[in-house]
Amino acid sequence: MLAESIRDWWSLAGVDALVGEEPAGWLVVPPANDAAAVKPKRVPDNEPEPLPLPAALQRQEAPEALEPKGPVVFPDDWTEFQNWLATGADVPGSQWDARRVLPVGAAGAPLMLLTAWPEIDDQQGGTLFTGAAGRLLDAMLQAIGVARDDCYTASLAVTRPAGGRCDGPDAAELDRLLWHHLRLAKPERLLLIGSDITRMAAAMALPDARGRLLNINQDGAKMDAVAVAHPAMLLARPAQKAAAWDSLKLFNRGR
Repeated sequence: MLAESIRDWWSLAGVDALVGEEPAGWLVVPPANDAAAVKPKRVPDNEPEPLPLPAALQRQEAPEALEPKGPVVFPDDWTEFQNWLATGADVPGSQWDARRVLPVGAAGAPLMLLTAWPEIDDQQGGTLFTGAAGRLLDAMLQAIGVARDDCYTASLAVTRPAGGRCDGPDAAELDRLLWHHLRLAKPERLLLIGSDITRMAAAMALPDARGRLLNINQDGAKMDAVAVAHPAMLLARPAQKAAAWDSLKLFNRGR
């Protein structure tokens, strides 16, 4: 079977004999392959014109330059703002995922919990601070006499960027959204959760914020704020819980 297979292969290649009857000069180019002997092909006078190229292969005109879009206009009414976060096509930070994680709570809450964007588990579940991280956050709040149901909980971006990182024009728009959101929420105090939101809101690294009462200037008014690591980070690195407590207990100062 192997021999027959090899024979068939050579037959398909055009070789039908091991030895030819006439001697062949292997270095001599056959006349049929000699370019000088090949006569030019006569083109009939009535040959049809070639078909046009498909549209995808045709040369495309350069598109007209689009006018740059101006900054997004944020709603000033609280209810309209919340609805816009849920459905607006131009919400900064909504472009990374079709599933949005929306704020929970009311304006003017005694404490606002703010993180930069949802974690992966939050994005999948549609709620901020879920699972073990959420239970740890509840315990942290209980330690300072606060229940999460009494807080206004939000993420700056309603979806999570790839790799949990954001920079460039997206970061600039989120910065505008941050201060607009705080102005409408009007919380009495602010808990910044995570290194990203601490850097954006307080302009400092999270380790530098340990045990410090941060004065967030909002429209000329000072808002007491502290910063802690994200509960998911505290679960992965329990040694950082002490730093979180050093900051959280500042909310109880003078009470």
